[in-house]
Amino acid sequence: MTPEEFRAAGHELIDWLADYRTRIPELPVQAQVKPGDIKNQLPDRAPRAPQPFSSVLTDLEQVVVPGLTQVQHPRYFGWFPSNASLSAVLGDLAASGLGALGITWQSAPALTEVEEVMLEWLRELTGLPATWKGVIQDTASTACLVALLVARERATGYSETGGGFQERDRPLTVYTTAHAHSSVVKAVALAGYGKANLRYVDVDTASYAMRPAALAAALETDVANGRQPAAVVATVGTTGTTAVDPVAEIVRLARQHGAWVHVDAAMAGSALLLPEMRWLADGVDGADSFAWNPHKWLGTVLDCALLYVADPEHLIRVMSTNPSYLRSAVEGEVTQFKDWGIPLGRRFRALKLWFQLRLDGVEAIQARLRRDLANARWLAEQVEAAPGWRVLAPVTLQTVVLRHEPPDHHEDALNAHTLAWADAVNESGLALVTPSLLDGLWSVRVSIGAEATTRADVAALWQILRQTAEA
Repeated sequence: MTPEEFRAAGHELIDWLADYRTRIPELPVQAQVKPGDIKNQLPDRAPRAPQPFSSVLTDLEQVVVPGLTQVQHPRYFGWFPSNASLSAVLGDLAASGLGALGITWQSAPALTEVEEVMLEWLRELTGLPATWKGVIQDTASTACLVALLVARERATGYSETGGGFQERDRPLTVYTTAHAHSSVVKAVALAGYGKANLRYVDVDTASYAMRPAALAAALETDVANGRQPAAVVATVGTTGTTAVDPVAEIVRLARQHGAWVHVDAAMAGSALLLPEMRWLADGVDGADSFAWNPHKWLGTVLDCALLYVADPEHLIRVMSTNPSYLRSAVEGEVTQFKDWGIPLGRRFRALKLWFQLRLDGVEAIQARLRRDLANARWLAEQVEAAPGWRVLAPVTLQTVVLRHEPPDHHEDALNAHTLAWADAVNESGLALVTPSLLDGLWSVRVSIGAEATTRADVAALWQILRQTAEA
């Protein structure tokens, strides 16, 4: 494809995307396809000759779009907000079009320095400590793995430079709650701790946040049994209920045992742009690492996760490699992000942030976040006032966990009822919600935060829930 052919096709694609975004509210929220439906419409082999761009657009419209759950839909209330603000989409397009090679500073000085500035902008906007430095990762899952790798090396005195875990006689332990994201379990396994050395600390039965007394007991028990606490993963905004672990207390207890504290605020980190929500991260200045995903509620297009660390030199010591072919004449003067994570080659992800923050402005983003928080509180009030309905967890952020409880339903029947009406809502295509287990019973999560969602959409969802569950 020549630049002129790209120009013509690009105009067509932008027009198509703009039209698509305009008509998203008319589409079913959940994809209305069966397994194999998409594959069966695709050829078995790649084309030998170029095909016209018009045929690609036709297939995009007729094959791909029906196979997507429309997470940009105003009545998408599933999993977590997964916004792709059009301002950030332009940044993503620019990054792809530039095709920069993010290996070292020399391979793309702008990639490195724009990333440094964006991380500083967002550090200041979220009120994180001024001494912290950050790096863009793909997701908070990778950020958690990196945090547990560097925690491991601090706990073992850099065992990676010698015999690694093979020479250890004291097992390392990691602590979190059963409400933490599943990526913590994966990171524990991949970082070599072993799942048997992951401790699920009890939570408060009302708030679902980690209980400091339970953490203290778990730490002391492991030490008494010859184990070494290496890390605690605290969550600010758990997946199921958006519970907020008490970071300050966790930091205090972890410090007594020399354990690393990683704070996972994947979805909730966006709320820190609101000064009135900074309490979510009280005590974070004593933590070692902190991660959140602008590609969720903020809307910076997946994938874009920010990992901040209190001691970047430790991170670099653990993660750096210096093959001769990456020799740099400016070593020591610049940031080499290849030494701040797992991959060597990196995309120009910072452009998505740069475009979005410049084109949308911080005040508009803050107004949208406040709108979503208010809509969640409004929905919770409606649920609490309706006979037979119950809000099951504190509405800390933008997620409402609820259940319809008909009279005289025992647990099995209640579970079947909840799954049946939630599935019916999703299969209708009118809205999307997420069933989730809470205290052994099925509940339904309503995660408010799609960029296009208004109070009218939340009110419409409430009517859909009532009509479906009460039928």
